[in-house]
Amino acid sequence: MTSKANNNLNWEIIIGLEVHAQVVSNSKLFSGMSTTYGGEPNTQVSYIDAAFPGMLPVINKFCIEQAVRTGLGLKAKINMESVFDRKNYFYADLPAGYQISQFENPIVGKGQVILDMPDGTIREIGITRLHLEQDAGKSIHDSNSANSYVDLNRAGIALMEIVSEPDMRSSEEAGLFLKKLRTILRYLGTCDGNMEQGSMRADVNVSVRRYGEELGTRCEIKNVNSIRFVQQAIEYESKRQIKEIELGNKIVQETRLFDPKNFETRPMRSKEESHDYRYFPDPDLLPLKLSQTWIDQISKSLPELPDDRKQRFCSEYGLSIYDSGLLVDDKETADFFEEVVLKRDPKLVANIVLGDFYGFLNKLGQNINNSRVSSKSLGELIDLISNKIISGRISKEVLEIMFQTGQSPKEIVEEKGLKQISNIDEIEKIVDTILDENIEKVNEFKNGKEKLFGFFVGQVMKKTEGKANPQLVNEILTKKLNKN
Repeated sequence: MTSKANNNLNWEIIIGLEVHAQVVSNSKLFSGMSTTYGGEPNTQVSYIDAAFPGMLPVINKFCIEQAVRTGLGLKAKINMESVFDRKNYFYADLPAGYQISQFENPIVGKGQVILDMPDGTIREIGITRLHLEQDAGKSIHDSNSANSYVDLNRAGIALMEIVSEPDMRSSEEAGLFLKKLRTILRYLGTCDGNMEQGSMRADVNVSVRRYGEELGTRCEIKNVNSIRFVQQAIEYESKRQIKEIELGNKIVQETRLFDPKNFETRPMRSKEESHDYRYFPDPDLLPLKLSQTWIDQISKSLPELPDDRKQRFCSEYGLSIYDSGLLVDDKETADFFEEVVLKRDPKLVANIVLGDFYGFLNKLGQNINNSRVSSKSLGELIDLISNKIISGRISKEVLEIMFQTGQSPKEIVEEKGLKQISNIDEIEKIVDTILDENIEKVNEFKNGKEKLFGFFVGQVMKKTEGKANPQLVNEILTKKLNKN
């Protein structure tokens, strides 16, 4: 796939992502302090998080389990022994002056993420590694014009850094990778994927080269917190690098920031290498050794993952790959669909869930969890359609009222008198009236203007306020219009 940014077909864009995913856990990686988002500044900080002298870290076993669970979900190698290192650098919101991370011996090795491309092909994006580390605090610069403040609530929260291979070749592929990775993490329950709150963010590595040449010099764009921004950053940065090279300049390896207001990247600092951080094993933490029995127990507890669920939706429910993919992209949507589809027509259920149901959710700014329309009530609405009590057209009107009032579909249909007209004699009388009122169009139809059939159907539905049984309308019209 060629990136939109790559107007010059001689150029290839090379993209790798380092995704920082905050582990879903009640307490931090090395302390028992709460990880709840949105607390008052510096109210969720232990002596360990604040790096008081003499305080020793204690590994949170559940965070280790979450990392292993993620590795298994990425079809990656789980390393039976891993080491925590000290990564030394200065930030105002990093109290110890170093971050406890992993370097040469991470907890998870190589894996993969499979992307379903829009053209129907499949792309495999390699995962280089997943390592655990503690997050830094947060510097606040906009509360006071003269001072910056530090909030350490986030300090010490467990992060999984998931590093991809440089396998992506366009901003579109990078966006699909992040969406798929976020979906996998949410299915596993290891990260909520909320980029707005910072619990998932990405460092974006971009380089360009002419086809057939060696890899170019890469630049890293730090802490991008939305998929759209990641794509925009890649578009801008790849164009910038191509322009520089074509002007005869060299790309300087550096760390850059993305400015979402101006849709551009700007230099932040020269790019550090691993030796700049002076990594060494943390003397307070022994090597982490895992047992195969424990890993097997975690493996058995894994949920059905999106790729497997998509295939099952195709085989079990007879849905298309496209519809199955849309349903499983969000775990809550897939769960909701399976609650509704029980003993019902899967294709009808999928069409309504993906169509009218989500249309009203988006229109009203709701989601499945706070919607007034439950899986049970939507199923009742679909039963009314299947049993020909209401038409598909009327069902939209009923569903809108359900969203507004929370009433059951049966109550609405009775109250509003929306039952479908399925009496053949009644529909025949209405059809006869429509044909008598439109003799000229009837003659045109009989003289070969068959597109007018839709006109007659529309007039009947208008006359009955959408309540006529569409199948009967079509059958009766066909019979009468083709009668000599």
